Amino acid sequence: QVQLVESGGGLVQAGDSLRLSCAASGRTFNIYAMGWFRQAPGKEQEFVAAITWSSGSTVYADSVKGRFTISRDKAKNTVSLQMSSLKPEDTAAYYCAAHLGLIGRTLRNKYEYAHWGQGTQVTVSS
Repeated sequence: QVQLVESGGGLVQAGDSLRLSCAASGRTFNIYAMGWFRQAPGKEQEFVAAITWSSGSTVYADSVKGRFTISRDKAKNTVSLQMSSLKPEDTAAYYCAAHLGLIGRTLRNKYEYAHWGQGTQVTVSS
């Protein structure tokens, strides 16, 4: 099992920046990639960004490309999401997830991820 704990959410204004962090513990040696997803009220959960644990390759949703940056610290078993130029439409609960490389490797499909954090709320006011 892998346990994930997110932190860093909050209330910010449009145009501001915010950094989310996710700490992984447990059987972290099984991790193939880490991803961030988000879910706004009344909407389906959507992919935000992902990073492979070994090589650090990244993928982003088009809606956040150029504004968000995902990174990982292998020594600390953490993954971060630096969010800049935030927009009201970025308001959502953000979830960190661990991908074990067992069910597909697109990194964009939530069903590929085996472990999830509890989520952290990001609210962007206009």
